[in-house]
Amino acid sequence: MKTREEILAYGLTFQDTYVDKPFHDDNWVLVRCTKNKKAFVWTYEYEGTLRVNVKVDPQWRDFWRQTYDAVIPGYHQNKEHWNTIILNGSIPEDDIKRMIAESYDLILHKKS
Repeated sequence: MKTREEILAYGLTFQDTYVDKPFHDDNWVLVRCTKNKKAFVWTYEYEGTLRVNVKVDPQWRDFWRQTYDAVIPGYHQNKEHWNTIILNGSIPEDDIKRMIAESYDLILHKKS
C-alpha cells in the first residue's frame, strides 16, 4: 500500500464505514465508522511522505514501533493509543492491513 487511494479503499472494505474530510483540508482524509462516527484511519502527507494514523492497543503499540522504524507515535494524537505509519515502502502490506484492521476493531466498540 503506497497511495492514499489504496489506504482509503481498504478502509472502506470494513462494514459501515465512510470517508470524511472534517477539516475542509484535502490533506486530511479520514475513514470513519458510521455507527459511532469514530475515525480509525487518518491519511495525510507530511514532510513529503504519505502517513496513516491508526488506533492501537497499548499492548501492541511498542511492538509495532520497535518492529518498524516507519511506525512512530501518533502525529497530533494521543501517543499512547495512536501510531503513525509512514508509507515509505518499508512495511509489508499485510502488516499495514493488520494495523488498520486492529484500529477498526478498537473504534468499533467505542461509544460515541
